[in-house]
Amino acid sequence: MPDAGAGLLGIGALLLLLALAHVPLGNHLARVYTSERHLGAERLVYRIARVDPRADQRWTAYALSLLAFSAVSALLLYALLRLQGVLPLAQGHDGMHPSGAFNTAVAFVSNTDWQWYAGENTLGPLVQMAGLAVQNVLSAAVGLSVAVALIRGFTRSRTDRLGNFWVDLVRGTVRVLLPLAVLAAVVLAACGVVQNFHAAREITTLGGGAQTLTGGPVASQEAVKLLGSNGGGYYGANSAHPYENPTPFSNFFQIFLLLLIPSALPRAFGKMTGSPRHGLAVLAAMGVLWAAGLAAVTAAEAAHGGQVPQAVGAATEGKEWRFGVWDSALFAASTTGTSTGATDARHDSFTPLGGGALLAAMLLGEVAPGGVGSGLYGMLVLAMLAVFLAGLMVGRTPEYLGKKLRPKEITLLALYVLVMPVTVLAGTGLALGFPEPRATLLAGPPHGLSEALYAFASAANNNGSAFAGLGADTVFWQTGLGLAMLIGRYLPMVVVLGLAGSLAGQQHTPTGTGTLPAHTPLFTGLLVTVTVVVAGLTFFPVLALGPLAEGLR
Repeated sequence: MPDAGAGLLGIGALLLLLALAHVPLGNHLARVYTSERHLGAERLVYRIARVDPRADQRWTAYALSLLAFSAVSALLLYALLRLQGVLPLAQGHDGMHPSGAFNTAVAFVSNTDWQWYAGENTLGPLVQMAGLAVQNVLSAAVGLSVAVALIRGFTRSRTDRLGNFWVDLVRGTVRVLLPLAVLAAVVLAACGVVQNFHAAREITTLGGGAQTLTGGPVASQEAVKLLGSNGGGYYGANSAHPYENPTPFSNFFQIFLLLLIPSALPRAFGKMTGSPRHGLAVLAAMGVLWAAGLAAVTAAEAAHGGQVPQAVGAATEGKEWRFGVWDSALFAASTTGTSTGATDARHDSFTPLGGGALLAAMLLGEVAPGGVGSGLYGMLVLAMLAVFLAGLMVGRTPEYLGKKLRPKEITLLALYVLVMPVTVLAGTGLALGFPEPRATLLAGPPHGLSEALYAFASAANNNGSAFAGLGADTVFWQTGLGLAMLIGRYLPMVVVLGLAGSLAGQQHTPTGTGTLPAHTPLFTGLLVTVTVVVAGLTFFPVLALGPLAEGLR
């Protein structure tokens, strides 16, 4: 098991690589969405889809295009899941039942990738590739599109146009996600991640026993699962499975992949708005929150010599022994901070305070650094809220990047901030209020409360990781969590696009002596404080009854 020195060295190497990639990848992202040139492959897609790439859309048309695309994607994926038994490469698997197919289709189209099933026992290569892996790419491209539309709201003035959703979607897919995924898949395959079409095979172990091994196109799906902050694993054990994550280096590389694009997007934001310092301020706030979460998880897991206080067993239970406590904590803090949801350890096996820190990372709103696209626009919403609160304290009209935050914008900010907490708390209350879902919780209070809260926090924040200890293969959980995924993904997106449209319609306001500098360390501290206070005031009571009560008793 790696000691503290090795763990700190790994964290340092990870931060160094992310810093080296930050500027070139961020600049590339900015060029992708500001270029006037269309690639040949893109023009072909536009002709087939009958899209005019020169047409700008109002925010309402942009939002309707996004919702229509996502609805059609969900219907097609639902059909694939239901009809799997009569499709090629099913490898003996039947189609999913209706509620399970609904839950899975919504999960992958919404970038959540919640899995109530073990992939190797439920799905064949065709559905994994043509269904799940395709949505891993497209759902991430949708998130990028919304973030770019919000940035255009700051950069444009006196217009009701935000760009073209179809162009943004295609560019994010062709120029960003696919090239990076191909390179990442090659590296993962070189590490030993399998990439084949082998069905289940029976082998004899060294001890003389029998074991079933299932192959599949894993490396290609694993790459985009991490790059696109998706998280759904080819196998039920996710990134703890040796076919998905065979070595300590592959584990390190996977953490790098899931942090790569979210950490580079603030640079693209700074380049596109003409103020890289604003991008650095946002990145710094994300980094502080991520580091605090990592420190809390690692401290809880590594404390007391690796032993769980007042519990039976060691803190290595549920951790992958090939990686150890430090790497398990690093993966877990990063995956809950980025809305990826991939796991190389069982989150339910973390100490109560360690698991509570993972839960808190999601309840912050997935902004540390958040998902692909969603982390950036979520943090920008909080930045505008911080500017508004600062304006109230000094009695000045709040402005951010030359745009005034009027009553209309403040109303939209408030709506965005309220969507996730209402969804999480209402869903958790319903789960605990009815006997059928309550009976599926495998632990009593307070841990049972943490399990239910984690499930709805994961769904509403489009994370997809699970606390386990929860029988999710029921109509209530599949339908309830599916609805939470839809609300948590698409209502905030529509609100953000409405906010972008409102900002784009304003004229730029020149910076004056009363303008709050939004690129200083002081503003970064204010942004971190507002993020923590908003989540803390909302969720502290339920956290006190769940993980805090369990960890302190």
